[in-house]
Amino acid sequence: MDQAFITMPKGFKANGVCADLKGNGALDVGLVVSDVPANIAGVYTSNLVKGHSLTRSIKVINKGGKVRAMIVNAKNANAGVGPVGEEDAQKVAEAVASELGVTADEVITASTGVIGIRLPYEKIVAKVPELVSGLSSSEEAGHKSELAMMTTDTQPKEVAATITLKNGTEVTIAAMAKGSGMIHPNLATMISEFTTDADIAPELLHKMLKEAVSHTFNRVTVDGDTSVCDMVVIMANGVSGAVIEEGTEDAALFQEAFTSLALDLSKMIASDGEGATKFVEIEVFGARDEYDAYLIVSSIAKSPLCKTAIYGMDANWGRIATAAGYSGAKFDPNNLSISLCGVQMCKDGVSLEFSEEEMAELLKAHDINVKVELKEGDAYDRMFTCDYSHDYITINGSYRS
Repeated sequence: MDQAFITMPKGFKANGVCADLKGNGALDVGLVVSDVPANIAGVYTSNLVKGHSLTRSIKVINKGGKVRAMIVNAKNANAGVGPVGEEDAQKVAEAVASELGVTADEVITASTGVIGIRLPYEKIVAKVPELVSGLSSSEEAGHKSELAMMTTDTQPKEVAATITLKNGTEVTIAAMAKGSGMIHPNLATMISEFTTDADIAPELLHKMLKEAVSHTFNRVTVDGDTSVCDMVVIMANGVSGAVIEEGTEDAALFQEAFTSLALDLSKMIASDGEGATKFVEIEVFGARDEYDAYLIVSSIAKSPLCKTAIYGMDANWGRIATAAGYSGAKFDPNNLSISLCGVQMCKDGVSLEFSEEEMAELLKAHDINVKVELKEGDAYDRMFTCDYSHDYITINGSYRS
């Protein structure tokens, strides 16, 4: 779909405002609202250290009630400040709830940015009336809510799809995400919001979300760091009138579209990694089991030596073999084969002749493929990542300043 924004499903509005959190006049607080109470499901970072806006939201979602809104602020993670962090998140939720005429438990909170600095909630609360009064279902409003939650992202990340169910009813799914650095599985190492106008029960919605993220968001790494604030949520408000029930053809159709959108966002996040110049897909074939396959793709994807070689357009397949070897997966090195950009460079553990000039040209491409074959079984996995450039160090060396 050429155009994509979070308010494309029926019954959703959004807005983004500047609360001067970023200090440069940019949008930094975004809000998405459903016209009617919506079912919600979420998956969250597996980091034991979690931000306070996130822990508050987890408690709200776990109560099992419906929600009306999600507010996200950038620049400040609202993490590592003690009990006052969740109190501040609650004050933000109460301010939004008051303007919308709903309860605070119908408002989800999320924060992203620097850890260890108290959330300037007064700035956010002061902007809530403007945020709510400007709510709209327009494309512009949808984009503003996305721009408001971006941090080091260089590109917005928005997707949408409309599907026709068996009875002819159309339902729409839309999503947006922020994520550029501090990204590595598991569970949802970024902030992403999905909306849909389908009516889906919470239990099924949660099951669908877990399925959608399992090999999409959970297969993205930029730098091997799993953040403390991140989650993926989906709000389903049923305004289309379509009810999707478990085990039906409609459910399978919805799941396919849902997963496809999650995959698209995952690739966007990897491609927009901090300082990235390349998008890299790593595949392993013939692993002994799924866990070994995952260990290998993860090890290669987060290897600084592999990532810098790709940045330097250096066909150093030995670094790939090394990362596979220390991954913890069990395989016979004499059965190891490696291909880079479609050119086989190692077969059965032995180097093959190849043209350095040809490989340097192939590695100039933006999209790079790494393929590892093991002959140990039939398990497969893949991971999306990016290269490491000089800019990665520049960005992260000065992040707080």
